[in-house]
Amino acid sequence: MKSAPTSSAASREETDSQPLPPGWKSYTSPEGLRYYVNSCNKETTWRRPSLSAEAPQRPLARQNSSPYANGCHSTTKTRQPAMTTDVALRKPTMNKQPPGSVSPAKRQIKEVKETKTTINCVTFPLPGEGPEQQLLKPEEWSYCDYFWTDKKDPQGTTSVAGFEVLLQKQLKGKQMQKEMSEFIHERIKIEEEYAKNLSKLSLSPLAAQEEGTLGEAWTQLKKSLHDEAEVHLKFSNKLHSEVEKPLLTFRGDNFKKDLKKYDHHIADLRKQLASRYASVEKARKALADRQKDLEVKTQQLEIKLSNKTEEDIKKARRKSTQAGDDLMRCVDLYNQTQSKWFEEMVTTSMELEKLEVERIEWIQQHLRQYTTLRHETDMFNQSTVEPVDQLLQNVDPAKDRELWVKENKTGEVRPVDMDI
Repeated sequence: MKSAPTSSAASREETDSQPLPPGWKSYTSPEGLRYYVNSCNKETTWRRPSLSAEAPQRPLARQNSSPYANGCHSTTKTRQPAMTTDVALRKPTMNKQPPGSVSPAKRQIKEVKETKTTINCVTFPLPGEGPEQQLLKPEEWSYCDYFWTDKKDPQGTTSVAGFEVLLQKQLKGKQMQKEMSEFIHERIKIEEEYAKNLSKLSLSPLAAQEEGTLGEAWTQLKKSLHDEAEVHLKFSNKLHSEVEKPLLTFRGDNFKKDLKKYDHHIADLRKQLASRYASVEKARKALADRQKDLEVKTQQLEIKLSNKTEEDIKKARRKSTQAGDDLMRCVDLYNQTQSKWFEEMVTTSMELEKLEVERIEWIQQHLRQYTTLRHETDMFNQSTVEPVDQLLQNVDPAKDRELWVKENKTGEVRPVDMDI
């Protein structure tokens, strides 16, 4: 940077109405001083260029020119010409340092960092910074809205990716489904054992000699046990075919393989994102090193002017510009990878959400079938008991006495008194 002009000279330059030479633009520093930048050769000066200055030989701004060449950083896609420090004959005072120097660039980068944060290689806005994000599926508590950050384990030593939490939910659901099937299986075993015992009890000879209407009711009661045993056996068979088996076979072994495919796909994208982020950090460090090298060489020129030093500065400036271009390229690749990961997270999490809905509805359907079969069993059991009820209502002690007396009487003639 050439030495700052006096205030009177600055006033004369600022009031000069003549146009600037091609490729030159004027800017105002934060202190209110005007300075000029050549967007072609990156020269920066306090003095107003005259029309006799050599016209630029290159276009005003290359398509891939980097705003990082002198430390300036922009988060927008519009790329402004890089401003670099020109060869300074005298070291300028601190309050006259133009924005094209390294320090303001560092301040600008710091401001960008304050609006965003990177957690495990994923970039998020800081609370209260930027436009408010809207939920993708409002009021639905959808998976695609609530599993973007990683979750720390209870010990706090490691973290689990949000997508991994969704996969664990799927695996847990599969395990719950298996345990429900096992529970129904135990229920079936109880029914089968109960039916077996009822059938065995129905053949018992106990009280087989009961007679009359009560004997008929007792015989029907024992027969109802056999009928009830048949009902419970049918119930257990239906439980196996209509409840246990569907719960056990729903989404077989291939389901876990499908989950692994989802897991590997999203994990690969996260690995790519981590790699891109590492490249960004490496490029950011390289840019900082190039900028520092440029600053050191510029300071060396202030001490001793030589063609070699000027040549070193030009080379350092080119390397700084290239480092800035590399950083922009790395950031673009990172953003592309993060966008790809974002899209796959949305579609895959919604697919997992759909699978969970299907699982719950499937279990609901077959547990309702269990209650239906249970009600049917109660109805059939009632039907086996109804004849017993009817016979018990018809039990008549007088009738039973009549029948028994008729069958077992020993004589109707009563004894009389003996004559002397």
